[in-house]
Amino acid sequence: MLSTRDLLLALLVVLVWGLNFVMIKWGVEEVPPVFLTALRYLCAALPMVFFVRRPQVKTTTLVVYGLAIGFAQFGLLFSAIKLGLPAGLASLIIQTQAFFTFALAVMFLGERLGVMQVLGASVAIIGIGVIAVERFEITALLPLAMVLVAAFFWGVGNIASKRAGQIDMLSFVVWGSLVPIVPLLALSVLIEGPQAIGAALGSFSPRSVGVVVFNGYAATLIGFGLWSYLLKRYPAGLIAPFSLLVPVFGIGFAVMLTGERITLLEVVGSGFVFAGLAINILGPRLLNRRTSV
Repeated sequence: MLSTRDLLLALLVVLVWGLNFVMIKWGVEEVPPVFLTALRYLCAALPMVFFVRRPQVKTTTLVVYGLAIGFAQFGLLFSAIKLGLPAGLASLIIQTQAFFTFALAVMFLGERLGVMQVLGASVAIIGIGVIAVERFEITALLPLAMVLVAAFFWGVGNIASKRAGQIDMLSFVVWGSLVPIVPLLALSVLIEGPQAIGAALGSFSPRSVGVVVFNGYAATLIGFGLWSYLLKRYPAGLIAPFSLLVPVFGIGFAVMLTGERITLLEVVGSGFVFAGLAINILGPRLLNRRTSV
């Protein structure tokens, strides 16, 4: 059972992560998305890297984690929101990382999928299909596909963190944040151009500063740091269900703060995705309770 303090910490994490999708939307309105992602990780790495000891992991593990999470996952997510995917919807679709994580764990860690994981994934795939029907045009499907690929790379990052073993995850996140900075800056120069970067820096608003600071410190360091603390202190089955609240907060904040609206088909599809996630996370626990009675 969570203490009152740790319950509040868990709610704080999912609230911060949900609000972060609105922050991303605000950020990409003023700053090119790939460059904004680089600034996020620059903020997350500095100055913390000078105060946190390097984690005792293989360099390849750290590099894979940094590229998968920082370069691929968030580079794609920021870009998809820039291309028009609603922030609230993005906060839900990215949670399909749970299914990619299970699939990759089967392939690379020898884990076995349970009945509930297969059922949950099947229900979520139906939801993705419903949303895809609503966004049938290529221009609308592209950002949706980008977030699904981002979710895959989140799964890759999860496998890398599993391979890292029992380490200080805050240190792992801080040092992993160093990895994507240069590749992101190089990609930004290549596809967004020096002029766009210069224009963004020349007109950097207080809101953009707030977005970068929130992304780097609140969402990355505080969010992942507290989440790792909770996972170490309590069983994963007790903490994992809180992740279901991220899209709830994400969609809620997007509606309240940006006036986003989603269509009826997107609501139906989102319901299937959320149900699939709930089956995936809560189903095994319920099944174990029934078999133990």
